[in-house]
Amino acid sequence: MFDNLTDKLDKALHVLKGHGSITEVNVAETLKEVRRALLDADVNFKTAKEFTNRVKEKALGQNVLTTLQPGQLMVKIVKDELTELMGGDTAGLDLSGSPSVILMSGLQGSGKTTFSGKLANFLKTKKTRKPLLVACDVYRPAAINQLHVVGDQVGVEVYSEEGNMDPVAIATSAIAHAKQNGFNVVIVDTAGRLAVDEEMMTEIANIHAAIKPNETLFVVDSMTGQDAVNTAKAFNDRLNFEGVVLTKLDGDTRGGAAISIKSVVDKPIKFIGTGEKMDAIDVFHPARMADRILGMGDVVSLVERAQEQYDEEEARKLQKKIAKNQFGFDDFMKQIQQVKKMGSMKDLVGMIPGAGKALKDVDIDDDAFKGIEAIINSMTPDERSTPALINGSRKKRIAKGSGTSVQEVNQLLKQFNQMAKMMKMMQGGGGRKMMQMMNKMR
Repeated sequence: MFDNLTDKLDKALHVLKGHGSITEVNVAETLKEVRRALLDADVNFKTAKEFTNRVKEKALGQNVLTTLQPGQLMVKIVKDELTELMGGDTAGLDLSGSPSVILMSGLQGSGKTTFSGKLANFLKTKKTRKPLLVACDVYRPAAINQLHVVGDQVGVEVYSEEGNMDPVAIATSAIAHAKQNGFNVVIVDTAGRLAVDEEMMTEIANIHAAIKPNETLFVVDSMTGQDAVNTAKAFNDRLNFEGVVLTKLDGDTRGGAAISIKSVVDKPIKFIGTGEKMDAIDVFHPARMADRILGMGDVVSLVERAQEQYDEEEARKLQKKIAKNQFGFDDFMKQIQQVKKMGSMKDLVGMIPGAGKALKDVDIDDDAFKGIEAIINSMTPDERSTPALINGSRKKRIAKGSGTSVQEVNQLLKQFNQMAKMMKMMQGGGGRKMMQMMNKMR
């Protein structure tokens, strides 16, 4: 996510490293590179210019604290301004009304249908709502079927009317259906349309007028860069939408849309799509995104994802097993599954401060656990619960069954034993002793 922009901003801000003070000369040199980095990321030219002017105004004349280097001060100013540029505060959804209605709009291929399913899943699991998906894309072949497939994936009902080519009537009937059947959120998926297509723009304006949604969200493919911002402006002029959704942020995106869309259309980014899975959706936090763009990671989001997967009862059971030296490969597999549910490995690594930069040239595969899972699945139940049973002949059988080598099986067993010992040390007083030892090593 934004790897190229992060790298270029890091090099630009590096100019001030080693300087004892901030001057007009070194600030001008730094901001010239910052502006170039933003333009390369396809940020709107006017936005990039205004941004660097504000940073320059704040930086010049500032007294550099004795505990803060000029480069560090500039990073803080850039971070604060990036946060403001992307919206400042986190924008929530208006879920008032019974039901609350959310209208999805955007170009063809922007990911509206998939995101509608992701949003339904998000509201169902995190907001404990009962959503209804509505299929109003009556033009694209198989669009209605696609929404039904997405609905089945997330366990959400889909309302559609076979043969009806009037999306306004379908949307109106769907809201009546929701009221009668206890759905408290209605998500209306509409056909993709071009801003220059007057007939299609009139149609979505008519849907908007008929159902009076709490939220109209404009879904945009973040990989389209500045074109996304221009399209958003055209849609906003017609619909006056409440917020923006950026999809495909896990792809090869330059970041221009995320950085400049708020300043151009004056509407907040509310959600981002970070992958293909139905749970790959995040609320957009401008401050956290600014941290990530500047290579500082996003520890808060990482902790939140970990907490979502945390099961207190399972944690207690695991603690007892560790205390009794009963931690086995079944338990290890559960931990792997929890990590996988947190998101793609590359995305998780990017949230760790410094890790994204250190591993930028490393290909982090989402199937990194596949070999480990294959080895564990090739073990018998007794071997998984009591790893000490695994001898030479068993290793050969496990390797053959998992399509790996005996060396790989040995490596996993070694890593597993090391992890089990460390977890045992962290129990009770062992954890305190370990912390004391680490403190002495500093």
